[in-house]
Amino acid sequence: MSSDLPISVPPRARLLPPFDAKRLPRFLLIALLVVLALWPGELGRVTRGLFHDAYVGVSVFVAATLLLVYGGERLFNLNLGDMLRTHQRIQIPVAALLGMSPGCAGAIVVTAAYSAGNVSLGALVAALTGTMGDAAFLLIATRPEAAAVILPVSLVAGIATGYLVDRFHKKRYAGRVDASCNISVRIGTIRPRDIAFAMIAVPGLGLGVLDAFQVTLGPGADRYAQIIAWVGIAVVFWIWANSPVKAITDPSDPPLPRVAEETSFITMWVLGAYLAYGYVSAFSGLDLAAAFSTVGIALPLIGVLIGFIPGCGPQILVATLYINGLIPFSALLANAISNDGDALFPAIALNPRAALIATIYTSFPALILGYAFYFFAPGFLN
Repeated sequence: MSSDLPISVPPRARLLPPFDAKRLPRFLLIALLVVLALWPGELGRVTRGLFHDAYVGVSVFVAATLLLVYGGERLFNLNLGDMLRTHQRIQIPVAALLGMSPGCAGAIVVTAAYSAGNVSLGALVAALTGTMGDAAFLLIATRPEAAAVILPVSLVAGIATGYLVDRFHKKRYAGRVDASCNISVRIGTIRPRDIAFAMIAVPGLGLGVLDAFQVTLGPGADRYAQIIAWVGIAVVFWIWANSPVKAITDPSDPPLPRVAEETSFITMWVLGAYLAYGYVSAFSGLDLAAAFSTVGIALPLIGVLIGFIPGCGPQILVATLYINGLIPFSALLANAISNDGDALFPAIALNPRAALIATIYTSFPALILGYAFYFFAPGFLN
């Protein structure tokens, strides 16, 4: 018996979410990290230890800091763009303060405001000078005493440099008419992955605090701590592998997804830096401290040059070298002032000439202050 009624078969896209081929490299990288962690012998042991250190020592503190920042923005209904437009007389200090705030969001707001004609070149330079990007989260979590010096120094350097630029550089650079800067994708709602992230981050933060105060755990509690760290890293892998976010999250999103997304992004870079350092130290036989000491006087200059590289990854690597005692505070400071983090990506997209000039201007206070600490305070916070 035949029927004239059409048979409707649900398309595959409705049954299973479509696989985005662009994310394949992320899945392959995570697969490699899992293999390394499960590898027998010393390689697996070192890898698992670095997973634990990255999550309990850094990731949970980054999450707590981001929650305070983004929760405060939502609670007090802060609009950074409006702040710049309505405070033009003090826009350089405001721009430097936005740049100094951990992460790249504040500096990106100033970058967009310059291309829209709402702030001066001095304000753009102030923001880029003041920002340390996502490396600030790593430093706050691991060396808060160093962060307490670098962030205010960067703020003052940004303000001073910004006023000097506006005093002597009168030319304005028009942005690209057809330029677009889609650096954030709106998530819109709290997802199951965000809830999972929060549920594991809360006990992880408790373990991180105990670890920071060097509290020794018993065998049973230590095994629990390891499980928390591994599950936490697994959730980070899950979020990062499926992340739609390119650089920063959308300010209109709820705080929890923003925290989960950006913490996962930062954790992946931190984990990469930790693994690079840990593997070299454990398996190469190379004395990294001796190797860096041979080019001691060039380290602040190297820090400045690395700061020219867009993105936060290289800057997180520099912070990791400092945390492990391989480079002096002067090199870290020079890099912190010189680097623009992820803010350099939209700056290049929207206004490449202004981005180039502003980046060059940030190198002057970076070199001056970096070498001032190198020559006059060589042992400071080392």
